[in-house]
Amino acid sequence: ISMKVSPLHDRVLLRRKTEEERTAGGLYIPDTAKEKATQAIVVAVGKGRVLDDGSIAAPKVKAGDTVLFGKYAGTEIKLDGEEHLIMREEDLIAVIDS
Repeated sequence: ISMKVSPLHDRVLLRRKTEEERTAGGLYIPDTAKEKATQAIVVAVGKGRVLDDGSIAAPKVKAGDTVLFGKYAGTEIKLDGEEHLIMREEDLIAVIDS
């Protein structure tokens, strides 16, 4: 079953970038020794944060952006057999220009 998820308010849906399989010296890293990536691609973005006066602050990121986030930030979910994260936009650390 295919699911479509639309983040609410100031939340973003992210797909982690895959980590390198090898070290700089050419050694393979086993799955048990790998750390989870702190870089991800933005898949979907909510409408924005609701301000005190009722207006909406537009999100600063858009689908397709590559971002950095904290190691333990967000909530992990599985969509179509692939792991994704949902987190608030304020939990993002930076946008990476490529």
